[in-house]
Amino acid sequence: MASFQMGSCHAVPMTLFKNNRDKVAKAVLSNLLEGLKFSTGQLLILLEGGKDTSWYNTDVDHVFRQESYFQYMFGAKEPGCYGILNIDVKTSATTSVLFVPRLPEEYETWMGALLKPEAFKAMYEVDEVYYVDEMEAYLEKATPKLILTLSGTNSDSGLTMQPPEFAGKDKYVTNCDLLYPVLSECRVIKSAEEIEVLRYVAKVSSDAHIKVMQFIRPGRMEFEGEAVFLHHAYAVGGCRHASYTCICGSGTNSAILHYGHAGAPNDHPIKDGQMCLFDMGANYCGYAADITCSFPANGKFTEDQKFIYNAVLDARNAVMKTARDGVSWVDMHKLAGKVLLERLKAGGMLNGDVDEMLEAGLSGIFQPHGLGHLLGLDVHDVGGYLPTEPRRPSEPWLSKLRFARTLRAGMYVTIEPGCYFINRLMDNALANPDIRKYINVEMFERFRNFGGVRIEDDVLITKTGVENFAIVPRTVEEIEATMAAK
Repeated sequence: MASFQMGSCHAVPMTLFKNNRDKVAKAVLSNLLEGLKFSTGQLLILLEGGKDTSWYNTDVDHVFRQESYFQYMFGAKEPGCYGILNIDVKTSATTSVLFVPRLPEEYETWMGALLKPEAFKAMYEVDEVYYVDEMEAYLEKATPKLILTLSGTNSDSGLTMQPPEFAGKDKYVTNCDLLYPVLSECRVIKSAEEIEVLRYVAKVSSDAHIKVMQFIRPGRMEFEGEAVFLHHAYAVGGCRHASYTCICGSGTNSAILHYGHAGAPNDHPIKDGQMCLFDMGANYCGYAADITCSFPANGKFTEDQKFIYNAVLDARNAVMKTARDGVSWVDMHKLAGKVLLERLKAGGMLNGDVDEMLEAGLSGIFQPHGLGHLLGLDVHDVGGYLPTEPRRPSEPWLSKLRFARTLRAGMYVTIEPGCYFINRLMDNALANPDIRKYINVEMFERFRNFGGVRIEDDVLITKTGVENFAIVPRTVEEIEATMAAK
């Protein structure tokens, strides 16, 4: 059985992608057949894989990572490919076809052996393989009634995928709109084989986080923690890619939600008494992990640090105990916000009725992001706001939710409540009398340079609850014990 495998690391069977193709074919026929207006003949799904991209106008390429929809259906690691799933509408029989670039002979000198189509067929366990320049002839022979291509707008990035161009396209009836919501929905519920890959990459990422926690101490640089994570993920876990830019914030940087970008490249020294917030996830065979650990730089929580950390931990635990198949994700966000506000009130930072605070949007001052997101081949995975699903909430403190769906067994999501002290949001809160009235201003101001805490787990939704794939220390006691075992 063919598989993707880095050394002795987890073997990803090519049956994973075959099963994905079968799932997509069934979903397409189930959702679209009635409106196709033909009951016999060939329906083709045609996808374009990712392309090599250079650094600006140089001859140096970015390290290639396959386009996620193409990865989902074919699992091919090479750039420049196309894939077709040929569906017999009458019988539902499918044929999978991979098209690979015909590379010049001199490629072999610089890049290694030129594989023949037969080798790709065995490697990816597809039914047929041809060169890309043979796709026009294949289409002429296939005589499809309709070709479905892929185009749609990602609800997280706002970017629109353009449909592929290919030789002879104008000879056929094509549609680039029908496939996107169907294929995106297929990616929302994970298969058993996908779950095992996700479990693996979460374990690799968890172990790397623990290595980082044991390495960090005052005087280290934030980027040193990033380096420890990336080294473990690749050297031990075989994860060549990270799923996103590592966020390694200390002190007030831990309140910058997407710290670590080019203008702030995890480049501050870590100081005694600071909190660290490290949000990092490895990627294996395209599948993502996304885990955040918050911990004191010196390994010992102060009372203030315990107060904020435990408030976030209680919010996380409340969601973990409640989330399951059939539960509203919006309700989970509200639950996390309510528990956080209750704990902040109990500690003296807030006054008044918690339900009123929630309605006023006070929790959004402390946690301006959504509770979490779908996770899979993309770190912010597709399926959040499809046409058939609930629309994005309009309330400011709910509008950052990346999806508003009812949870279903087989969904894989992050649960990531947080509490941050962000100057702009603090100033806005104090300037708004409808918010300020709930705040103990003196205590609130004491935390202005605290930074932030986020606790992020990767969980599989089940019929009865959740299964957490992030295996890292979470309680104050567990974190201090782990960091003491350096």
